Amino acid sequence: MSNAGTQAELVELGRRFLYPNYRQPSLVVERGQGSVLWDVAGKRYLDFFAGIAVSALGHAHPALARAIAEQATRVVHLSNYYFNEPNVRLAARICEKTGMDRAFFCNSGTEAIEASLKLVRRHFWSTGQPERLRVVAFENSFHGRTLGALAATGQNKYKEGFGPLPNVSHVPYGNVNAVRDVMASDVAAILVEPVQGEGGVLPAPPGFLAELRHLTTQHGALLIADEIQTGVGRTGTFLGIEHDGVKPDVVALAKGLGGGVPIGAMLCREALSQALPPGSHGSTFGGNPLASAAALAVLETLDKEDLLKHAEVRGARLAQGLAEIAARHPRLVASCRGRGLLQAAVLADNVDPRALLAKLQDAGLLVTIAGAQALRFSPPLVVTDAEIHEALQIFERVLENFA
Repeated sequence: MSNAGTQAELVELGRRFLYPNYRQPSLVVERGQGSVLWDVAGKRYLDFFAGIAVSALGHAHPALARAIAEQATRVVHLSNYYFNEPNVRLAARICEKTGMDRAFFCNSGTEAIEASLKLVRRHFWSTGQPERLRVVAFENSFHGRTLGALAATGQNKYKEGFGPLPNVSHVPYGNVNAVRDVMASDVAAILVEPVQGEGGVLPAPPGFLAELRHLTTQHGALLIADEIQTGVGRTGTFLGIEHDGVKPDVVALAKGLGGGVPIGAMLCREALSQALPPGSHGSTFGGNPLASAAALAVLETLDKEDLLKHAEVRGARLAQGLAEIAARHPRLVASCRGRGLLQAAVLADNVDPRALLAKLQDAGLLVTIAGAQALRFSPPLVVTDAEIHEALQIFERVLENFA
């Protein structure tokens, strides 16, 4: 049986048995190394989406692989009935990295947001302010797919058919006056992404996050930073909100934290540590030894390989290259934007992003669509200059042929 036949058969199996809520192309990935993937037919691809900004260390990084393998020989799962060494060490390390005081571990970004929303509601309930139930979030945002996280998501296409959702006020991203207009004594928190990832890679305007911090403090509400896509070095600092010098009350992390192993975290200040007492919230798999060992390996490698600086420098080169391509092809690329290794080329309105995405895949470059017209470039933090140069060459060549 040929590799090509194997790929076709695997695609057919997927089409037949997987629930059809995704739109996968006819491609089955077999293995990866660094920022490169190969399908089962042996074709090579530059991975400039990294599992939606998840594979921070790329593929098959020896430190991550070793940590997972070694932990698997000890203990994979315990539940939170007991402490486990990797998780305790991870909690201390991640609080040190973020300036937060407490860490609750779960399995995904959606769960981290859900924990954050429950935390702020119960905090105000337990302090005699049960009327504080409303959350202020932003149009074009994305926070997850459980009902609480979905309620906070500012894109109606994700909510269609799911009925009434908890009370959230959505206002335009970056509009301080709109936030001021909806603030009142029933607001529990403002939930914000430092860069709107799924919404099209939109960085917060200068001063916006600092003003949100001021407004929450002024009104006695809390500030939740959704760092699921921007955290763990993606923008060149450990948290994306650090670029603005703002310290939130709650932080949601996931994606890059485990380098591909599912893990999420809700971090908070000590003042909120009594809001969720024993029995009020939990997670069977959250903080398991295997995921915790993987996350520790990611954090250690970030420091050892200076990947925050790497993301800043390589991100600037990627941004510059995309801007130069946009300048040469203004009829196809309207603008570029982003921060660190989270960048986007915003296509002109007359360009079909899915058609272009397919052409890029055929040419050996994997990126994703974010928002309506943005192509998101979010390679692993270990991406090389040569790989960025190659990706830009492929992008421009495909644009020229596409035109």
